[in-house]
Parts: sequence; structure tokens; C-alpha cells
Amino acid sequence: MYAYAIIAVAAFIAGAINSIAGGGTLISFPALLWIGRNPIMANATNAVALWPGSLAAAYGFRHDLAGAKRWLAILTIPSLAGAATGAYVLMHTSTRTFSRLVPFLILGATLLLALQEVITRRLRTASRGGRGWTIFVIVFQYFVGLYGGYFGAGMGILMLAALGLIGLTDLHQMNGVKNLLAVLINGIAAVYFAFSHAIIWSDGAVMAVASIAGGIAGARVAKRLGRGFVRGAVVTIGIVMTVALLISGPR
Repeated sequence: MYAYAIIAVAAFIAGAINSIAGGGTLISFPALLWIGRNPIMANATNAVALWPGSLAAAYGFRHDLAGAKRWLAILTIPSLAGAATGAYVLMHTSTRTFSRLVPFLILGATLLLALQEVITRRLRTASRGGRGWTIFVIVFQYFVGLYGGYFGAGMGILMLAALGLIGLTDLHQMNGVKNLLAVLINGIAAVYFAFSHAIIWSDGAVMAVASIAGGIAGARVAKRLGRGFVRGAVVTIGIVMTVALLISGPR
């Protein structure tokens, strides 16, 4: 019950953070490691647990997708293919190797979150659209899907960057496309993880309920604190977790 309480609180906070700033995985995934779960199974379980929250977010932006159906059709296949590849690679990565990679994956996601505003502004300025950018973004989205299937934290920031490169400027529309693609990526990865028996279902159920509750109730508190405060807190936690995992990781 103590372990369930820890991951429930972490998932609640992650749900709230994802609803306003992104980066909730940097809270929920380390919590699973903290209670002693196998890193690969913790990653798979976390992906499944936060999927309902992504689905709810996608539903919330459903009205903004009307003008983006073409891009959804174009980016769906590379997203699914990349996610399947990433999930396959994860299931064929040894626990020791993945444990060594985890601190750097968390650090990378933390840096993406810290630089989110800068990345968005730069790419909005550089956005040109056109066929060449479209081909580039299709390939780029495949690797985003691969990353999402393998680890996933921060992939929303990468997708927003890619959508900016093909000329989308409406942030609500971009968030709608991003959230729906995230549902597809996490969904195909979750199916693969389930068939690979890599999910701790009891943990996942507790976290799923808590993340939904966090997304609904916790967002109100997060909004009062502001995006800047929430992002700063998550970045700080990400850096602390990186250092802690580097110190305590396998030798």
C-alpha cells in the first residue's frame, strides 16, 4: 500500500503537469524506479498508465482538428511505424543497458522541457513549409515515434517543433495534432508492451486513475502557480533525478 500511495501521488502530479506544461513522465517514471520496479517494466507501465490522460487531452482539442486532417493522415503512418520500432527496441534492450541509458534519457527530456519556449520561438521563425520541409517532417516524425515508443518523455515538444516546420501556426491546432499522434504512439507501444508481458498492471491501474484525477483537479492548482513555475519545478526534479540515478546506477 505504501508503494501504491507513492506512485498514485506521482501520477496525480504528472497528470496535472501534463495538462499545463508537459513533462509529467519525469515525475511518474522515477517514482516507479524509486519503489524498486524493473526499469524496462517501469517504462512500459508508465506509458500505459498515462495513456488515458493523453486520450482525454486529445478529446479536449477535437474541435481544433478540423483544419489539420491532412497532416494527421500524413503523419499517422510514420508515428505508428516509429512507435512499433521503439517498443521493439526497448523490449530487446537488456535491463542493465537501459538502466545505464535512463539518466541520459531523463536529462535529455529535462533539457527539452527547459528549452521548450526557445525551441518553439526559433522554429516558428524558421518555419517555411513546402514539400522539402514536409518530407523532412515525415522522416523526423518517424524518429519521434521511435523515441516515444522507447521512452517518450518530451516527445510532445519534438512534435510541436516538427509541426512548426511545416507551417502550422495555430497553437490549439498544433496541440490537437500532437495529442492525437501521442495517443497513437503510446497506444501502439502499449499494445506491444502488453503482448510482451512487460506491464505491471496493478501499478498501471492505480496510476491511470490518479493521472486522470490529476489532469482534472490538479490543473487548477497548476494554473494558479503558472506555466513558468511548473516547468521550473519539473526541470529541477529532472536534474536531481539525473544526478541521483547516475550516482546510484549500475556499475
